[in-house]
Amino acid sequence: METNRDRIERRLIREGWYLIRHGSNHDVYGHANHDNTIRLPRHRTVSMGVARQIAKTAGWDER
Repeated sequence: METNRDRIERRLIREGWYLIRHGSNHDVYGHANHDNTIRLPRHRTVSMGVARQIAKTAGWDER
């Protein structure tokens, strides 16, 4: 499971996610084919729980 914020962000953008807005502590991403949004914290690394939630929302099958 990837916890590096920059790598997560690059993968999201590569897979069609786009930046909706910058929040004070998070960036919010959306996708044309998904109803949900992803809130990506602005830390260098994200916790495993946050990484799992992002992967689940993005539809990544990480095992």
